[in-house]
Amino acid sequence: MTDAPVVTTFSGPVRGVWRGHGTPEASAAFLGIPFAKPPVGDLRFAAPAPPEFWSDERDCTEYGATALRVTGSDTLIPEPAIAGESTLNVNVFTPALDGSLPVLVWIHGGGYTEGSPASPWYDGSAFNRDGVVTVSLSYRLGFDGFGYIENAPHNRGVLDWIAALEWVQQNIASFGGDPGRVTIGGQSAGGGAVLTLLGMPQVQHLFHAAMSFSGAIADIPRETARRRGQRLATLGGVEPDVDGLRGLSERRIRQLQPKAATPRAGVRMVLDLLAGGLPWGPMVDGDLIPRPTVESLESGIGADKPLLLGATDDEFTMVAVEHGRHARLVPPGLLLMPFLRHARTRRAYLAANREQCAKGSAAMVGRFVSDDIFRSLVPRVAQARSEADAATWTYRFSWVSPTKGWACHCLDVPFWFDGLGRERVAALAGPHPPQPLADEMHAAAVAMIVDGDPGWPAWRTDPGTTRVFGDTAGRVVTADAYDSTLALVVRPSPTDAG
Repeated sequence: MTDAPVVTTFSGPVRGVWRGHGTPEASAAFLGIPFAKPPVGDLRFAAPAPPEFWSDERDCTEYGATALRVTGSDTLIPEPAIAGESTLNVNVFTPALDGSLPVLVWIHGGGYTEGSPASPWYDGSAFNRDGVVTVSLSYRLGFDGFGYIENAPHNRGVLDWIAALEWVQQNIASFGGDPGRVTIGGQSAGGGAVLTLLGMPQVQHLFHAAMSFSGAIADIPRETARRRGQRLATLGGVEPDVDGLRGLSERRIRQLQPKAATPRAGVRMVLDLLAGGLPWGPMVDGDLIPRPTVESLESGIGADKPLLLGATDDEFTMVAVEHGRHARLVPPGLLLMPFLRHARTRRAYLAANREQCAKGSAAMVGRFVSDDIFRSLVPRVAQARSEADAATWTYRFSWVSPTKGWACHCLDVPFWFDGLGRERVAALAGPHPPQPLADEMHAAAVAMIVDGDPGWPAWRTDPGTTRVFGDTAGRVVTADAYDSTLALVVRPSPTDAG
């Protein structure tokens, strides 16, 4: 493996680099391969267009440009921002260029406004070691990818996901992958992207299994998205159409995004976000996304594809505790009243979370935010797919970080990727995170990709059955892992307060 690996794609030849020669994780990496033209100029706010052809070998030994423009210093996952216009690209990690191995296509998170496919946490070397070709993809973020614009295609970021998956179907065989065994996976917004795609009838031929880790679904109503788009245009002093909005720079639009999504501040902003969902993300446009994701799954869309999904115990509790010390003397029930106006639902939820209540009011509010956005989605999706007799497996991540004090958002990602030694993992997981737990979780992910079964009973066989990944030695499977969220799964309208 001394010569640089070269693969001919449908657009032209690409040259990668061999890594880890002589080790179990020896593999080839091809970075920054364009799957579409740069979305600039006349292509800004347009659907992704096929890339230009090239004849000379393209150097794909470094990550390509990212839609993320600023590298954050306080993000839980390291997310490099790489300058450039060709932001629609894929990274391919493969153990061999021949053969026909199963494929994982990874969609990064970041609330649909942040995140980077160039994160070292998404390196596919451990999956390569275990016989899985790995692809990470980029997509347009925030308003550029998901904002409502008159006379522009909706859900441009979703169209980017689809274009990348089409690229995989056309090209992955040349990298040693099997286009007939593609699993889509993602975490946070990336996990929401997986569920969104799983519920879309027109893309079912592009993948064959799915894994959603801490998935957050946007499902923004069309009218809500339209109002936000008009508000952003008004703030920018332009017309809410393509010509007007192209007059605003990327930087200016990023500045306007938060205020356009919710003009209120403080607690009222939190109320808006919990009531209205994520500010930017896939829109239920009645066309590409015909109806809300859970409804689509319940109707049987994607029922032929196995799904693994779950969440961490306290996705955002850490944030609530850090910023909510002033609320420690306020009873949890009173703090939750603006979010759970129906008294019966509030009492049932608090009763099911007595152990969390004992940790303090801020911890209880943090658990509610975690449950409302992430954890209650797990039984909702699992039950919806059970109605369609679809194979679904659920997990719960309960290992508590010694540095953060919670089983928090993003903590599970290096375990799934078997990358506990990677950059900045120690800051989140401590200096000695348990390798046996990473072995178990990574093996479950590989089994899901290879066999379509992570290794424990499916939800449809015994509703509630969940694999718990935590401190307890040995495999723990329980039927009540998500019982504490059930009061939120089906609850009365906020207007029916009592």
